[in-house]
Amino acid sequence: MGERERGTEARRRERGAGAPGGVGGPAVAAGGPAVAEATAGGGVVETPEGAGVSKVPGGSGVDGEAGAVRRVSRVVLLDPDDRILLLHGHEPARPAETWWFTPGGGLEGTETREQAALRELAEETGITEVTLGPVLWKRRCAFPFDGRRWEQDEWYYLARTDRTATDTTGHTDLERRSVSGLRWWTSEELSVAHETVYPTRLAELLRTLLDEGPPSAPVLLETERV
Repeated sequence: MGERERGTEARRRERGAGAPGGVGGPAVAAGGPAVAEATAGGGVVETPEGAGVSKVPGGSGVDGEAGAVRRVSRVVLLDPDDRILLLHGHEPARPAETWWFTPGGGLEGTETREQAALRELAEETGITEVTLGPVLWKRRCAFPFDGRRWEQDEWYYLARTDRTATDTTGHTDLERRSVSGLRWWTSEELSVAHETVYPTRLAELLRTLLDEGPPSAPVLLETERV
């Protein structure tokens, strides 16, 4: 969601936008081709903070470092009516190729996952009055965006807010070229949507969250590679 990870100032100059999977890695719309594959166990090769990384709509990835995985924090933000906030992203060169995704992005410097989640949320939506909850889901994904290949290890945090007004003035140039808006969605609206939404099965995951509450431990989602 440009150069980032070399410090906050560098990121503000060119912070990038959210990628397919806006939510952080490609997923598929209802009725679309399946791209998910079963997740296998194994370690994660993480890129040191400060490596040359660009932010993409829906998350961050590693530029040109084979096998490296970018650590990403994402936010499942709910309002008092249990609506979820999603951003609408697209390929900069192909505006018709669109998807919806949760706010979030890669860790900077010595940030914790929680700190990155709150910072990314503020920068992408303007919302700072939130109560950050537990990690709901974890996901690995890989996808192309803006001419590069991205691989991410994503953690999805639950958050609550009473504020529904958003502010996108904090978006970078790439975000302005690849994010066309934000919208609050009800669970019912997501369930009948035919648009691409990331992560895959978000409507089902949200319904389970609202019906049963947060899981006792983070749920490992399917690995998605596009």
